[in-house]
Amino acid sequence: MTTRRFEGRIAVITGAHQGIGRGVAERLGSEGAHVVCLDLKSCDETVTAISRSGGTAERATMDVTDLAQWTREIARIDAAHGRVDILGNIAGVVATSADTAVDLDQAQWDRMIAHDLTSVWYGMKTVIPVMIRNKFGRVLNIASLAALRGLPNLFSYSAAKAGVTGMTRQAAVEYAGTGVTINAIAPGTINTPILKDITEEMLEQFAAAHAIKRLGTPSDIGAMAAYLCSPEADFITGMTYPVDGGWSIV
Repeated sequence: MTTRRFEGRIAVITGAHQGIGRGVAERLGSEGAHVVCLDLKSCDETVTAISRSGGTAERATMDVTDLAQWTREIARIDAAHGRVDILGNIAGVVATSADTAVDLDQAQWDRMIAHDLTSVWYGMKTVIPVMIRNKFGRVLNIASLAALRGLPNLFSYSAAKAGVTGMTRQAAVEYAGTGVTINAIAPGTINTPILKDITEEMLEQFAAAHAIKRLGTPSDIGAMAAYLCSPEADFITGMTYPVDGGWSIV
């Protein structure tokens, strides 16, 4: 029987269209949360999957790099539900061309920082006050293994994700004692549609880099997310947890 740890909770998940965002949204929804799925793309499949699992969900179109949209959407959710209990800052992008200190161009740097770092700040900026008012909140940010160790061709990506770990730690200190905890997950290579253009040989190389010799799945991240957002994690804040199949230890 599926546990219902999040019955009555309102969860806002960005990037819920696919990949890690969808994995987190579906896991929280299956455990009773009402999930607000935010994405520029349609989240209809995610909402349907949550409904099939016995949960409830809604979708809204939003650009996470736009503070005005964050402000409007969180105000709408708060007015409709009276609370936001869980924020999953999941949406993000990866490099589409050379990502080294020398070869990186300004446009790609700006895109990466906007989507993978600034958007996380916007989420916390707009949602944490609602959580503090209700004396409860769980913020989950998505960092990356690239924030914790050097990996080739990930200069702007690792800079953004390292920023996420720093903001997670700092915000946790600022709001400790308010009922709000703030943590991050640093995934290894997760098998999502973002890897669709990667060759089979490269996928095998990525899998081999993990100690357990496989790629991660969105449900692997969803499981850790559910724990960090649960009542059982009440004594944990400011931490970044690798969920990487042991890549960080080999």
